[in-house]
Amino acid sequence: MTVQISKKAGILALQAHADFLNTGGGSAHFIYYSDSKPASIETAANPTNALCTLSLPKPCIKQVLTDGIELFSTDTALAIKAGIAVWARLYNGNDEPYADFTIGTSGTDIVLNSVDIALGSSQKLDSIILKPY
Repeated sequence: MTVQISKKAGILALQAHADFLNTGGGSAHFIYYSDSKPASIETAANPTNALCTLSLPKPCIKQVLTDGIELFSTDTALAIKAGIAVWARLYNGNDEPYADFTIGTSGTDIVLNSVDIALGSSQKLDSIILKPY
């Protein structure tokens, strides 16, 4: 059986998710990785495959939309390693995993102009929208 919740309930749930992202002494952040995305968020990411860390401001929620929430843009970050970005993990301010995302140039969770990340290149996510479905 599939349970559907109302859009309003979904938006409220996403606001609670944003609160989770804002917990901790640090800022929520995305990390791009060059290896295969783990099958589970419970699987620790391999730090040797991290390409860059993109921090969100605190608080990270910009606005509530009619069908989701928009997060502020990330800060501009420099890539610490060259490689092909395959997936990203979003962590809260306590470095606890929140969600994993696929990365590509189309048809993925995070769409980049190029997934080929050069060492020292500037990286930024300008538009981040989370939807309850």
